[in-house]
Amino acid sequence: MARGNDASDPRLHGTDIAESVIDLIGNTPLVRLKRISELHGIQCVLAMKMETTNPGGSAKDRPALEMILAAEREGLLQPGGTIVEPTSGNTGVGLAIVAAQRGYHCVFVMTDKVAPEKVSLLRAYGAEVVVCPVAVPPEDPQSYYKVAERLTVERQAFRPNQYANPNNPLAHERTTGPELWAQTGGRITHFVAGAGTCGTITGTARYLKSMNPAIKVIAGDPDASVFSGGSGRPYLVEGVGEDFYPAAWAPELYDDVIPISDEESFLTAREVSREEGILIGGSGGMAVAAAIKVAKQAGPDDIVVVLNPDSGRGYLSRVFDDAWMANFGFLRECDECIAAVLDTRGDTPSLLYVNPSHTVRDAIDLMRANGVSQLPVCKNTPPFAAAEVAGAVDELDLLEAIARDASTLSQPVEHVMGPKLPTIGVGQKVSLAVEMLDGAPALLVLAGGRPLSVLTRTDLLTYFEVLSNG
Repeated sequence: MARGNDASDPRLHGTDIAESVIDLIGNTPLVRLKRISELHGIQCVLAMKMETTNPGGSAKDRPALEMILAAEREGLLQPGGTIVEPTSGNTGVGLAIVAAQRGYHCVFVMTDKVAPEKVSLLRAYGAEVVVCPVAVPPEDPQSYYKVAERLTVERQAFRPNQYANPNNPLAHERTTGPELWAQTGGRITHFVAGAGTCGTITGTARYLKSMNPAIKVIAGDPDASVFSGGSGRPYLVEGVGEDFYPAAWAPELYDDVIPISDEESFLTAREVSREEGILIGGSGGMAVAAAIKVAKQAGPDDIVVVLNPDSGRGYLSRVFDDAWMANFGFLRECDECIAAVLDTRGDTPSLLYVNPSHTVRDAIDLMRANGVSQLPVCKNTPPFAAAEVAGAVDELDLLEAIARDASTLSQPVEHVMGPKLPTIGVGQKVSLAVEMLDGAPALLVLAGGRPLSVLTRTDLLTYFEVLSNG
């Protein structure tokens, strides 16, 4: 983006004072990931594009500015107008910064998956924030896409619509791509970035491949995202992946899409922060995890550039919180943990579940055949790694429902299911499970952020009996 002084103000002549904060967008540095390269046996040059040095701390500052300037030129945004946008946070910050400079009001719609720091950050910029549930499909009236559409009409607002706005990828084609080409002296051989709206990866790829078609462009992607062949949910990494294909999706420009799990994304983010002194978030960890795989296969003279979209400061209550990580099964708190309890169950199936469309009779038959009293209800079908927990059924609750109305046996489980079971991480302490089961019939054990098994009081009794017998 352009930097410069106000030529009409002679006091600024000969100074290096930017006219406003939006003049500081872009021209972000490249830094070599030397320690990560050494740890992973990488021979090529692995470098990171540090988008954290943008005023809003992310790559989204670039399209935010481009989309607002284009809207002004096209008469879509009038002085004193309102901007409405669904966002995971970073685009909202970029829009809020530009809006503050140009006198607009902002309303941002977010999902409840987003870290609370991001909600607070947007409000700090003076924006209005509306939070919607993440566990609903895009067409649901409560989805953040639909809520944004409704608010745009109600407020007579301009919606940048980063998912469909051509100025999103155009911003990166005009700035990010040329910067990378110049910073590597035209020697860049691989570009790795996450794909969400696809503006960053598509726009940058367009420029780089126009300069050298041999440059490889690789998308890192959550393994449950549609870009990797998943259903689009569930996954915990924020700001990347999708459950639909946005307008900027351009697979003809991508040489590969590498699926990365939540676990690998978060642990890589923590590793980069610890080893390189560069605090990155989950999506940055995902991109680096993909870049490590690419760099290991690259030649010694290659230059692999990975784009870090934002800072880890927005994820302190998630990725960098040991308790949160342990609860989702990403970390182990001790050796004698929930995993040890599960090991005492022998050949018992790791996880049993029913789908919402299964009948109550199906659930009862499954409970009876396996000697269990509770089952989670999951929206998706196998492989279970992509399943989404919707609720749970308990034999006592089913018994009461059938006693009131025998036809309940033929009804879908979703009509009678209760709330989700409380969760505990596979690496958390057994003492925590004992405490939690004092007020719950069973617990859902998570490993790598995904459901692994149901834990009951009987499982704990068996475990303690095995311990006592030596």
